Amino acid sequence: MVAAKKKGEITIYDISRALNISASTVSRGLNNNPQIRKEVRRKIIQVANEMGYRPNKFASSLRLKRTRSLGVVIPRIDSHFMSTVISGMEKVAKQKGYQLLISQSEESVSLETENIQALFNSRVDGFLVSLSCETKNLDHFQSVFRKDIPILFFDRVFYQSNCISIVIDNFKAGYDATQHLIDQGCRKIACVTGSLNRNVYNDRLRGFKQALSDNSVPYDENLLIVSNLSYNSGEMIVRELMKREAMPDGIFTANDSSAVSTICELKKAGFRIPEDIAIVGFNDDPVSKVVEPNLTTVHYPGREMGEIAASSMIKILEGTQFEKVNTIILNSELIVRQSSVRLVNNRIKTDVHN
Repeated sequence: MVAAKKKGEITIYDISRALNISASTVSRGLNNNPQIRKEVRRKIIQVANEMGYRPNKFASSLRLKRTRSLGVVIPRIDSHFMSTVISGMEKVAKQKGYQLLISQSEESVSLETENIQALFNSRVDGFLVSLSCETKNLDHFQSVFRKDIPILFFDRVFYQSNCISIVIDNFKAGYDATQHLIDQGCRKIACVTGSLNRNVYNDRLRGFKQALSDNSVPYDENLLIVSNLSYNSGEMIVRELMKREAMPDGIFTANDSSAVSTICELKKAGFRIPEDIAIVGFNDDPVSKVVEPNLTTVHYPGREMGEIAASSMIKILEGTQFEKVNTIILNSELIVRQSSVRLVNNRIKTDVHN
């Protein structure tokens, strides 16, 4: 057995000296070049493993001017939706021989800026980005644009002519959720949203307002609550609603975390769901099926979004994305469960799993 080198990185020259063969032969053997005899290749790999050799991918990437890595920036890594997006990205990236470098902004534009610069310095081939709530422009992407490194935005996007954006139709989703509450007899409907800096929350609010208008239901500015939409946001939401002259009979929230938290707080305060207040969430998180009553929500195709995002980026990098596409819109679906069903009739389709 060959003794491992104590200090420093093992190189192909160390292996060549140990085997008394040329460094070029070692290099070809490690790359499984068929010009090197099979038994020699096997011996080279065996000795390389015994000595603790690690290929220098960074040096190789400098030669090729490619790292086969994609930089991913997301608002929060503890979001179920984002974890499904990442899962879809990883599936495609692995199949195509790419790796993901993942960072989170924690809803901070300054941290988002640091993450972009760190990934830029790591020489990622492309960026897959979902923007923080604080982000108002793309100034911190200028170094990326100057180098012509492709950027793809998903979910929380900033529409840019030279970037692909992947979204759902948030306007329609917000409209459909609100229309469902109206169909259940709700006439005083609150909307709980996130930062209106972001397209997702702005578009859902526009859909909410349009559904009210189309049904001659008045929009009440006092029933608009901007929240951080966290797992413990329900206490603040219910406290704010109880300051109003009268409680709403319906609530549309921009994610399931805040919806579930709100249901728990309303029940503590003695309200019945959905008899007193019907509630619709957004994202179809697993928690929506655990809370009692089960939560009506909008199914958001996170895994599909991640797969399409990674696939589109790799096609751009490998020169196979010939059709010029600026925006890809995925389908969403309203999933009706017990938290919102106040009228029982044949037109209401409930979740068959509940």
